[in-house]
Amino acid sequence: MTGMSIEKRRPQDRWNERAGLISKSYKLKRNLTEEFAAACDIAGVSQAGQISKMMRAFIDEINNRENVHLDV
Repeated sequence: MTGMSIEKRRPQDRWNERAGLISKSYKLKRNLTEEFAAACDIAGVSQAGQISKMMRAFIDEINNRENVHLDV
């Protein structure tokens, strides 16, 4: 069997997998995403970091409000 049948993965892909990172795609209004990018630049934060922070805050809010624990 040749080496071509083995899937080649980039070092970055292996690192992402070990770190538990995945890529997600959402359709959002251009205006909103451009404003968000500008706000993140002004605040000196990464967009991914800010989205993660907002997601965590929302999850915590729902957990507290509904008295549930969303640990998937």
